[in-house]
Amino acid sequence: MKSILITGGAGFIGNHVVRLFVNKYHDYQIVNLDKLTYAGNLENLEDIHDKDNYTFVKGDICDAPFIDDLFIKYQFEGVIHLAAESHVDRSIADPLAFVNTNVLGTVNLLNSANAAWKEDMDGKRFYHVSTDEVYGSLGSEGFFLEDTPYDPQSPYSASKASSDHFVRAYANTYKLPVVISNCSNNYGPNQFPEKLLPLCINNIKHNKPLPIYGKGENIRDWLFVVDHARAIDDIYHKGIIGSTYNVGGFNEWKNIDIVRLLCDIMDRKLGRPKDKSKELITFVKDRAGHDMRYAIDANKIKNDLGWEPSLQFEEGLEKTVDWYLENTEWLEHVTSGSYQDYYDKQYKA
Repeated sequence: MKSILITGGAGFIGNHVVRLFVNKYHDYQIVNLDKLTYAGNLENLEDIHDKDNYTFVKGDICDAPFIDDLFIKYQFEGVIHLAAESHVDRSIADPLAFVNTNVLGTVNLLNSANAAWKEDMDGKRFYHVSTDEVYGSLGSEGFFLEDTPYDPQSPYSASKASSDHFVRAYANTYKLPVVISNCSNNYGPNQFPEKLLPLCINNIKHNKPLPIYGKGENIRDWLFVVDHARAIDDIYHKGIIGSTYNVGGFNEWKNIDIVRLLCDIMDRKLGRPKDKSKELITFVKDRAGHDMRYAIDANKIKNDLGWEPSLQFEEGLEKTVDWYLENTEWLEHVTSGSYQDYYDKQYKA
């Protein structure tokens, strides 16, 4: 069986990628490496944890000898690298944590892959999943292209930009077979409720304030997470070595507009009076260095690999709300921290 390492596979995007690969590629052995920090939740993968072609390994990409041993043990032919610290607010509070995981952790993986594959790169692939935030902030017009100059504005985006540069440097210096993708904002099931949409869903449900930075005028391009997993599948299997692919939803929204739409959906589904949840909207001091607008031109992946989003945003948001309302136990476990007990129950018995 072809052995594929997926890092960060218990996280928000990672669990959808792991599930897709395990269920779709029965001749692959999928090894999910995750440190299980606050955002890594194995309850996300309850439905596949006992599959024959799935293995979970708890570990840290910052532990270089441990990563070397993994490559020796499993003889990986491919890597899909998703593990990262990703919340901008946390990066402002603790930049070094982002340097350690996003930069040094990525370099450890690159070193291990290069050492394991240097005698035979044929058929190997190191896929680094990144963010559109490395490009900085756009004005009212224009889009991020694959060759847009980097201009990171937060410690988070600076750490991801650095990791992107290291991946390309290893391709140039060591001829490591790499591909990179830079994706816009993801939304959907299983997202830790520190990010905008699950935070607001949870707060609306409990009649808590909805904190909106500044005036809510910041614009983001939104992509349903399952569509991102499909894009990762296409890029891993069909992307040209050495290439970069921008992945986006062709779907720009102001933060305040998306929250108002979410309020309307929640009022309807919870049986509340129209506009009741909008009373919870609370404007707070803007985030330091808050980028005004991100917008992805995803025509390269559409034209070259045949990928495009499957859902319009309104439909995806309805599905997302339904999932959180139907999975109240998951949300309670995440907000209370009890989800971390799942690892002990499943893997330390």
